[in-house]
Amino acid sequence: MNHSETICALATALGGALGIIRVSGPETFAIVSSICSVDCANSAANTIHFTHIYDGSDIVDECMVSIFRAPHSYTGEDSVEISCHGSRYILNKVLELLVHHGCRIAEPGEYTMRAYLNGKMDLSQAEAVADLIASTNRATHHLAMSQLRGGISSELAAMRKKLLKLTSLLELELDFSDHEDLEFVDRSELLHLAQQIDTHITHLADTFQTGNALKNGIPVAIIGAPNVGKSTLLNALLGEERAIVSDIQGTTRDAIEDTIQLGGITFQFIDTAGIRYTDDQIENLGIERSIAAARRARIILLMKEPGVPYPDIETRDDQTVIRIENKTPAFQAKFGVGLEALKQQLIAASPKTSDTDVIITNARHYDALVRAQQSLHRVIEGLNMQMSGDLLSEDLRQVIDILAEITGTQITPNEVLSNIFQHFCVGK
Repeated sequence: MNHSETICALATALGGALGIIRVSGPETFAIVSSICSVDCANSAANTIHFTHIYDGSDIVDECMVSIFRAPHSYTGEDSVEISCHGSRYILNKVLELLVHHGCRIAEPGEYTMRAYLNGKMDLSQAEAVADLIASTNRATHHLAMSQLRGGISSELAAMRKKLLKLTSLLELELDFSDHEDLEFVDRSELLHLAQQIDTHITHLADTFQTGNALKNGIPVAIIGAPNVGKSTLLNALLGEERAIVSDIQGTTRDAIEDTIQLGGITFQFIDTAGIRYTDDQIENLGIERSIAAARRARIILLMKEPGVPYPDIETRDDQTVIRIENKTPAFQAKFGVGLEALKQQLIAASPKTSDTDVIITNARHYDALVRAQQSLHRVIEGLNMQMSGDLLSEDLRQVIDILAEITGTQITPNEVLSNIFQHFCVGK
């Protein structure tokens, strides 16, 4: 990609009543002015103008042109958005005219890349744009908006500040160790700072399980003996005949998965093979998968029928188990009795987040946090062992570089030097 070129692209889906074409780059105003009657270069920023698009003397369309001046645009460049009628012919014709007058059709993601390169957003916010577009429910929309507003960036900025102080202290020790009259901060302060950062990283990394569940669907395993109504319950929840229902035991041989939305949250239901002792090798494979599904589920719907005990399965502290006694006056999956109450229980058992919570939903971010923490643990271990500052600095630099992968912002040598002279007295 050549980021000095002026680019254009359709910013809306085809088939609607209107279509918006976005133009961005150094020659935006000149190019757009050449195909319409608006003098973009001399128009005020953040204004909208009615105009016609011309192909020579022919009018292609009447439209609205929105003017955005650098740096106050999505990309941080001079930009124009042309709102046309949604005809495929009109939109293609306008793009053709823009290219003829000097534009290049944008590559996928190029507008957001330019926004990142021009400092309008960091990498985590750029990724949030894609998450926002892909959001399918209230929970995923909320998470994407939080990240786009800089929730993760703010958390990492707080860590960055501590890392800057920690690396400055180590650099000070290395660069001025030959000054006998210079007083250094003792190692206990370095250790305290490193432990604070470690706690911060742990907190963020621990949210990934919740974020992943909300983003991809909270896994719910339906567990029970054969013929207690597991497949019937799945069909009732989905509102369709997704699973085979039969009086013959062992009908479900494999896990059947599907999703629904309840209360703005996506739930991923897993109908599993009935748990029982059997000599059927294929059914036993299904039962093993049932147990595996129970292990990875966030919520377990444990089913039984009257006069039969609940299956004995191992659960974790972070799992919610909802016990269902089917084929009773209070609950009959076949007729939908008790179904609404169960849905409310599922919503209540889902992870709760607030507007101030920062939740990690991106596997790349989680991986970076884990790797950064591994390097930080070596720093902490080195501090406890009274290792030399040069060895500690190497591991600390790895922490900084790995965390910088998330936002794309490095701590530069000049920042370290500035921090040293701003906060410490380095001579008398």
